[in-house]
This record gives sequence, C-alpha cells and structure tokens, in this order.
Amino acid sequence: MLSRLPIALALMACCVAIHAAGVSWALQQLRNRPRQVPRFWTSIRLFVFVSAWIVLLHIAEIAVWALFYLWREAMPDLPSAMYFSAVTYTTTGYGDLVLAEGWRLLGAVEALTGILMCGWSTGFFFAIVDRLDEASPGASTS
Repeated sequence: MLSRLPIALALMACCVAIHAAGVSWALQQLRNRPRQVPRFWTSIRLFVFVSAWIVLLHIAEIAVWALFYLWREAMPDLPSAMYFSAVTYTTTGYGDLVLAEGWRLLGAVEALTGILMCGWSTGFFFAIVDRLDEASPGASTS
C-alpha cells in the first residue's frame, strides 16, 4: 500500500498545478479589471463567474483522479470513477463504491487533496471580497 504513495503524491501535485494555473489565470483577469466602486449586480456577476471557474477547476482535478482509477482498473467504468472520485475529493464518502485494498491509500490522499484545494478556493474567495471591500466608499484604510 505505501508503495503507491508516490503515485498519490504525483496526482496531488497535478491537482495543485491545475489549481495554481486556474487561480493564477483568474487573478490575472481580476487585476486587469479597472478598480471601481463595486455595484451590486457587478459584484454578483463576479462571484458567479469565480464560483463557476472554481467548480470547473475542482471538476478537472476530480477527473484527474478518476482517469487514473479507470486506467489502473481500480474502478470499473468512467461514470463510476468520476462518481467515486467526486465523493472522495469532496469528503462526502457515501461508501457505495470503494477501492480495492491496495488502492485505499490513494482515496485518502485524494480526500486530503480535496480539502486542501477547497480551502485554497475559500481563501481565494476571501481575497476577492477583501478587494471589493477596499474599493468600496468608506472602506477602512488602517
């Protein structure tokens, strides 16, 4: 089981790379926007866009794990692999599909990766709110 830890870490690194590229791209888009007083609907559109983008990043990361499970025949088909990966990555863990004993450590590392990536996404949202707050009239300058 521990012999598969390097595989799990490589998959985790792939997810970190996807997330880093995606968040960096989104940051670049935000930096290119003119700083202005945020309006209600403009802010709503921004949050919807960022939410959709982050979800797409997470789906891409889930797909990396799922494709690996499918390739290594740890899951029987793509729908099962995507489903298993999604409930593992999000730590939902229904338990109706499980990995064979030799692959279980990968499931645990996927769950840890999902927690880490979701935490990163939360931090990114906080940074956006902070940026909008800075642009608001009457924002504190301390």
